[in-house]
Amino acid sequence: MAGTFPEGFEALDPFADWAIPTEKARYAKRIASTMDELDAFYEVAFPLLKSGAARLREISMDDISEPDKRLLWLFCSLVTVAFSVEAWRQPKVPDSGASSIDAVLEPAV
Repeated sequence: MAGTFPEGFEALDPFADWAIPTEKARYAKRIASTMDELDAFYEVAFPLLKSGAARLREISMDDISEPDKRLLWLFCSLVTVAFSVEAWRQPKVPDSGASSIDAVLEPAV
């Protein structure tokens, strides 16, 4: 999916499938992913977080473009996988058994 993200964020194109609009779907993708997949995503996305956040702070959510919306969703996915990569070293929360996250409301974008 080349050209999915704004100019300057082309390195994220191989990870376009992480631009997921809902928390429940992001969590499901994290759980279904291997640590190698999570590590690869994190290693590319995390260094772009600061510049991506700065870009998104300058954009009105009322007029957000599709590439910027996908960038926002991808960084939401990065937040979802960060603890798996940085602390737990596994996709699931340690010792959580069969628990899951069920978002009742999603942020409007």
